[in-house]
Amino acid sequence: MKSYISKIFIGAALFSMTGLVSCVGDLDQLPNDPNSITSGNFGEDPQKYLSEVMAKCYSSLAVSGQGGPNGGSDISGLDGGTSNWSRVIFMLNEFTTDEVTWIWPDVGVFDLCTGTWGSSNGVLQGAYGRLYTHIAVCNDFIRSVNDGTFTIDAQTKPLADQFVLEARALRALSYYYVIDFFGNAVRAWDDMKYGEVPPQTTRAELFRLVTDDLEDVLANFKESGVYGRVGKDGVEALLCRYYLNAEVFTGTPMYDKCWQHAENIIKRHKGSGFQGSGLAKDYLALFCANNDKFAPGGSLQDQNEILWTIPYEYPYTESYGGTMFFIAAATSAASMPTVLYGLNADWSCMHAREQFADKFNFTGGVSADGRTYLWCTEKQGFTKENDEFTVFTSGYAAIKYTNVKADENGMLPRNTYVDSERGFTFNWAGIGEVNELPAQTQEFASSDFPIIRLADVYLMAAECSLRGGGEKEKEKGREYVNYLRSRAGVDAWVKDQFTLDNLLDERSRELYWENVRRTDLIRFNKFTGSSYTWAWKNNMRNGGAIPEYMNLFPLPSDVVATYGSNMKQNPGY
Repeated sequence: MKSYISKIFIGAALFSMTGLVSCVGDLDQLPNDPNSITSGNFGEDPQKYLSEVMAKCYSSLAVSGQGGPNGGSDISGLDGGTSNWSRVIFMLNEFTTDEVTWIWPDVGVFDLCTGTWGSSNGVLQGAYGRLYTHIAVCNDFIRSVNDGTFTIDAQTKPLADQFVLEARALRALSYYYVIDFFGNAVRAWDDMKYGEVPPQTTRAELFRLVTDDLEDVLANFKESGVYGRVGKDGVEALLCRYYLNAEVFTGTPMYDKCWQHAENIIKRHKGSGFQGSGLAKDYLALFCANNDKFAPGGSLQDQNEILWTIPYEYPYTESYGGTMFFIAAATSAASMPTVLYGLNADWSCMHAREQFADKFNFTGGVSADGRTYLWCTEKQGFTKENDEFTVFTSGYAAIKYTNVKADENGMLPRNTYVDSERGFTFNWAGIGEVNELPAQTQEFASSDFPIIRLADVYLMAAECSLRGGGEKEKEKGREYVNYLRSRAGVDAWVKDQFTLDNLLDERSRELYWENVRRTDLIRFNKFTGSSYTWAWKNNMRNGGAIPEYMNLFPLPSDVVATYGSNMKQNPGY
């Protein structure tokens, strides 16, 4: 199944839709690819072509465009590798926080890592363009089905209706980050005509528009059962994320709605997987080369923890974003045997900040928390402290994603590998026998990227119980957190330990590198100001305050200039 959806993805790079749009204009472009689909040839095989055009809505999350890992990007201004959907979201949600930093002088990245960004930041511009391009692709698909551009016969209509629901869910996914990052942004919707410039609207209005639509999608959703496509759990989990952050997005808390949707998902998974929770038994295996086992349509449905995923499968998908980015950026042939990660690429540019490492209670480079099993620490020549910003070993190598495989039961074998050349000993997963290296490594990763996991749903429910639940709900919330702690091999929390501050740290331990940290810190009032600082915040070694207005990123200066008086910049920029 994995190869099937991946082939669909790469095929989709050859198919453009009528009116593929940019974020601010040019709403009437026709595709110039000779292999592209238009309404004129749609009737040759409606179901086949409908599926292939729909695949562009999905592939826009996995690949950057139509020319391989770095060529033919769907957006301009930022190279295709850097502007990959998951990569730009990661850079904005993680580089700006206490979790990770980047040592290369890439355009715009240093400013994110030091809290000194402005409206001309290249990554911000790339993220805005990437998100709205994906929204535009989804809008165009929805519009083309609903307005009669594609002639849908009776046999094809059920498939078309389901695809429209999925496209609306995919659109809501990108809008979540638009609302989170930029606030009062552009309302681009499928009710707009080609050539119409989308208007700026308020953050709260965008929130209501998208959540109302997503609730309707959920109410009418039918499971496809096809790996790589969004399912009901993914749709409902995305609603949880919206409602969890409703107070930040709109000024009105909606923790009750988040709790109810989370409970719906949890009930569908209770009784299977780890301790009857539906969770995977092995945390590390969730981020390996065959983690499709844990996704809808995968082989381990009793451990269906990955509720929504972006599939990758070399050689069908090649990208410098996605899990390729996470694996290559965190490894260095000069400091570790990169062959252990199943890739023949290492970029030596991303490592953990010391405040993040402290959350795992390392002593002498060792932590009891199993979620750090793959990390490189003092034992491999790294330091926990981030004294040298541009030195790869100045900070632990926080390894989470690998391109090695779990066994048929979804477990990564634990082994010891001795690097005799460097004198290092590695506790490692997935290498089979002691000191036996993978027989072959790949140029690009095959590990899928989890958009939302069941673990996050448990943590969202736990937070809601603390913010508005009664004693019964709080006990249930503590139970949910302890599923995760038990799997990680650390002590369960007693009642007094179940607090919001501790939960924030647990979210970091469980969900690091999964594009939630900045949003979490803002929701807990710890992102701006000086109440919580980390290394190089405000470009100071020991951290400094950044102003409250930086809870929102600026709208890109080129977008504001294009709109002129019809767009207001976010305050402070």
